[in-house]
Amino acid sequence: MKKIFVFTFIATLALCALQLSGAEAPKDTKEANKLAREGAEASKNQEWDKAIELLRKATDLDHKYADELSAVYQQRGYADATNQQFQDAINDYGEAIKLTPQDVRVYEQRAAVEMKLQDYDKALADYSEVIKLKPNEARYLNYRAYIYELKKDLKNSVADTDKVLKLDPNNPEAKARKSRLSALETANAPFTPIPAPSRKPSPTPHHKP
Repeated sequence: MKKIFVFTFIATLALCALQLSGAEAPKDTKEANKLAREGAEASKNQEWDKAIELLRKATDLDHKYADELSAVYQQRGYADATNQQFQDAINDYGEAIKLTPQDVRVYEQRAAVEMKLQDYDKALADYSEVIKLKPNEARYLNYRAYIYELKKDLKNSVADTDKVLKLDPNNPEAKARKSRLSALETANAPFTPIPAPSRKPSPTPHHKP
């Protein structure tokens, strides 16, 4: 009888726990929806800090709002860049990338800010991430080729330019770069002197005694 009572008690506790968890889930979802709506409204009013705080709370309750939170980070990043607060913009784009690492637009936006700061290495790294996600997109290869050209890395610039021309043989930007790079390679080629033509020794004249 005692064993039956203990088993019944444990089963009752388990059932209560399930009921509680079932009751909490809709409550969390309802709260997340409310926070997300308020965050969207704050975003419309360009109240970026308030929108991010609300959407961060919504995302903590329901991860489906991560995309919306990423979008607001991008909006604030764009506003920061417009106001020339470049480091703040880079930080916001970094937060957006954590939330949506497959979104090529965020890497591209951050690279644009890094280019303004002439931080070519970081911009190059961001475009390399973009190309991993979109390996056959000519415009991304074109832009990376441009950054390599700025860094005077002719070999890699030529390699990316050739990839663009393979995808799009009539791409005007790639064709122009190919001509520039070919001229630079020719100008930088080590000078090899042309060997002088061989000359046969002239016969020694014989003098009569």
